[in-house]
Amino acid sequence: MFGPQGPTLRELAVQALSSVEHGYDLLAPKFDHTPFRTPDAVLDSVARALAPAGPFEDGLDLCCGTGAGAEVLTGLCRRSVTGVDFSAGMLDVARRRPRSADGPEPFWVRGDARALPFTAAFDLVVSFGAFGHFLPRELPGLFRQVHSVLRPGGRFAFPVLAPPRPTQPAFWALLGFDAVMRVRNALWRPPFVMYYRAFRLGEVRGELRRAGFTVELSALPEFGRRGDGSPRARLVVARRVTPRPEA
Repeated sequence: MFGPQGPTLRELAVQALSSVEHGYDLLAPKFDHTPFRTPDAVLDSVARALAPAGPFEDGLDLCCGTGAGAEVLTGLCRRSVTGVDFSAGMLDVARRRPRSADGPEPFWVRGDARALPFTAAFDLVVSFGAFGHFLPRELPGLFRQVHSVLRPGGRFAFPVLAPPRPTQPAFWALLGFDAVMRVRNALWRPPFVMYYRAFRLGEVRGELRRAGFTVELSALPEFGRRGDGSPRARLVVARRVTPRPEA
């Protein structure tokens, strides 16, 4: 699962016993060599799906990590691209990332997604693979924050992969991972919030609407369909069309 340039088992154990922020500071130099980094196939598929709605002026990569998602924005946005993350280590790697796309030079900002340090300055916000770090009760506040940094009509977009079924080994692997993390967080402080099965699309759509968005789903065709015809991957596009609700 991890290549020779990836973290060792000991390094992963130290990360898992740290806080989320410090854990990612430690993992940052090797993060792009782990399965936790969003695959290029997903990034490219999202970029193609969003392109017809653009070009956009100003884009934000929420929980940007080492900056792979910001590469999507540099191909979609004409004026500015910003990445925000609370891990200084991940941002250090992002600043050194070679650029592979034309477009604006990204700005990198250290900040908490639950208290974004921006006004309504963006037309497009994207996020990749970060929602497992937020408990379900935190999603309403997170979505209100995204709403507050979007201009009217702005879009919040992120991919969602179909969950594996109980007949698949991945189902039990994710179930086991979440169970281990819950035991770890019950016994050890500070907590390390990372749950793969807590982000449920139906509940997320409802929370987005309550935060003041309309929500559209579209299949990412590159990933095909499951046996029942449902997409293996979807793009969620939430559009700001109402004033920001009261907190």
